[in-house]
Amino acid sequence: MTRAGPLLPAVDRAAFAVAFAARLRERGVAVGLTATQDFVRALVAVPPVSRTALYWAARVTLVRRQPDLPRFDEVFDAVFGEALLSVDPHARRSSDRPAPRGGEARTPAPVQPYDVSDASGDRRGLPWVTLPPVVARPDHRDDVALSVPDRLPSDLAGALDTPFEQLGAADAQLLGRWLERALREWPTRRSRRYAVRPGGPRVAIRETAARARRTGWDPVRLVRTGPVARPRRVVVLCDVSRSMQAQAMAYLHLMRALTLTTHAEVFAFATSLTRLTTALAHRSAQEALDEATERVADRFGGTRIAHCLSTLLASHHGGTVRGAVVLIGSDGWDGDPPERLAAAMARLRRRAHTVIWLNPRAGTPGFVPRTTTMAAALPYVDLLLPADSFGALLRVPGEIARHARRG
Repeated sequence: MTRAGPLLPAVDRAAFAVAFAARLRERGVAVGLTATQDFVRALVAVPPVSRTALYWAARVTLVRRQPDLPRFDEVFDAVFGEALLSVDPHARRSSDRPAPRGGEARTPAPVQPYDVSDASGDRRGLPWVTLPPVVARPDHRDDVALSVPDRLPSDLAGALDTPFEQLGAADAQLLGRWLERALREWPTRRSRRYAVRPGGPRVAIRETAARARRTGWDPVRLVRTGPVARPRRVVVLCDVSRSMQAQAMAYLHLMRALTLTTHAEVFAFATSLTRLTTALAHRSAQEALDEATERVADRFGGTRIAHCLSTLLASHHGGTVRGAVVLIGSDGWDGDPPERLAAAMARLRRRAHTVIWLNPRAGTPGFVPRTTTMAAALPYVDLLLPADSFGALLRVPGEIARHARRG
């Protein structure tokens, strides 16, 4: 059974809560700004999937007094009377509606039901969908139609499905900032250091003895410790050959984000291997990319993946691969023989914890690795991810974290 979507997927929560609170105040329900803010937070924390969920979210946050419950029910029924989803009658607790003190009960004025198709801006209506502002000139006349501006998507939403070759410099910088935020969740490893942690497997003798001084040296409460989890080391290898010219700049932003957030070791390769860790660690994104571009002397040329992998494993940086998450960004075109690439990938797989290949061609429907070098490397790859657009690259950190949890 699939979970239903939210009841109001395109609603402006703040405007909706303010308008609904205004309707309640018109009926005599005391709704303050704090209650309205609580209603907005409730809609954000638990998006309502039915009228019942929306009813209880509004009632718990907006109603403070028992006598206001009947009026709240009247307003809620009037506003959502035309909704498709029905409210479960057993969800509400039946209660007697007391009459006001001081004489005969007053009959409140009837509440007009809200017309869902009404978008004329009536103050009694609720903003189900936030409408764009109407632009009018100061010398506006009745015979001149008002112009309504188009609602354009945000910069991030507009560039999600844009290929890398169509991204500008500003879009690439936006990609780098969002990658830094998306890399907060990263696979961890168990270290040898222990720290105080409730429910840990070990008993901290020193801390337990210090606490026993308060209970006559009787260890009534044990202090437990557990191993400290540290982020797993990351090693990134990015292909900057001619076939990867369109994706090279976007992958450099990924490498820089990993360098700043996870202290990764990053390398660029074409026909030779170049270390870019110190260059991309600069706080200025533009200066970091400029320095990295100057260091890579063989960019936009041929490709020797097997040679570069063997160079990394034989160098003094080969120890950083041990127990690390290795990301290889390449389309798989290689000038070295496939058996040599298979041997290098086998050595890499024995050292690394996880090997992930980012292929910009993997996002094509019906993708099959037809090149012999890519087919030779796949048996030693734990995860093959498409990375051909803005949105695909933003999903890479989440996929890596989910794969680590499954592992």
